[in-house]
This record gives sequence, structure tokens and C-alpha cells, in this order.
Amino acid sequence: MEPVQEFIGNNKKNNEEQLIFCRMVEGDREAFRFFFEKYYTDLCNLINVYIHNEVMAEEIAQFIFIYLWEKKENIKIESSLKGYLLKASKNKSLNYLRNEKTKLNVHGKLLHDKETTYEMPANAMDTRQLREIIYKSVNNLPNRRREIFRLAKEKELSYKEIATELGISVKTVENQMGLALKKLRVHLRPYYNDIVR
Repeated sequence: MEPVQEFIGNNKKNNEEQLIFCRMVEGDREAFRFFFEKYYTDLCNLINVYIHNEVMAEEIAQFIFIYLWEKKENIKIESSLKGYLLKASKNKSLNYLRNEKTKLNVHGKLLHDKETTYEMPANAMDTRQLREIIYKSVNNLPNRRREIFRLAKEKELSYKEIATELGISVKTVENQMGLALKKLRVHLRPYYNDIVR
């Protein structure tokens, strides 16, 4: 395609999407469905490139679209909606990775170091109590999921090493870890203030 024709084509496409976006801002659900069906898979794939977790990638992508619909009247699109969605996906992915790193570092410390000197404020939950809560949460996972989680977090094996040891695919390991972390987040959410102090 010639550069001028490509520019005209892209410009026409952007104008069409701007019209559809305006319809969505006015509350047109079909316009929202158009963007969801067009970009959802792309967002999931991009997010998964960052976080390597298909389950959470879908959750983050869904969150972005929910936010898009709920805040549609206030969202300012600088270039194109696709550009906005891709930027949002990148930002949410990096935020997720930062949060997970913080949570797992603290969880790992409590799980590994039984003689931990991690100091809690006087009014915070006792370290021993937190460790018991975490152990209980891990023990409540289904057998295979618990085994995979412990190999990853206690023996610090890579997903590939776990897959080889258990005779399963790396994808299965990724999915099971995603489900395990999701379950643990639910169990531990009431204690996050104590865990990350």
C-alpha cells in the first residue's frame, strides 16, 4: 500500500472508531460490544506477555473494559481507543507485577523463615499467627495445585522444572499457579494490612 493510501485508510478507520466511541459514550452497549470483541483478545495476549499468567491476563483485560464502560464519559482519547487500551494494559500489567512481587516476597519470607525477625508493629497481628494463616490457606488448595505452589515457592523451582518433575506441561503449571494465587489472595485479603506493614 502506498504511504498516502495507508494514511487515508488509517485516518478513515480512526474516524469510524471515533464515531463508534461517541455512541458508546452516549450509552450504546452495541458500540461497547464492538470494541470488546475487536480488542479483548489483543489485550489478553499483551498482558500475558508481561505477567505470564493467562487467567490473570483475562481478569485484567476484563477490568480494563469494565473501567472503560463505567468511566466512558470522562475518558479522553488522545490518538485512538486501541492506543488507549494498549497503554492501559501495559500500566495494569506493571502494577500487577509490582503488587505480586511485594505480596509474594512477604509470603515467602513468612513461609521460609520460621525464626524470622520481621518486626511487626505492636498493634499488628503476630508473625506466628500470620504464618499459620498462610500455611492453612496453602493447605486448603487442591492436592496438585498445592504441590505445584510449594515446588515454586518453597523449593523455588521454575515452571519448566516443575513441569518436568511432575510430567505435565508448562501451561498447566502456569494455570495452576494462577488459580492458586487467586485463591490465596481471597483468603489473605483480610490480612493484607498486617502482611505488608
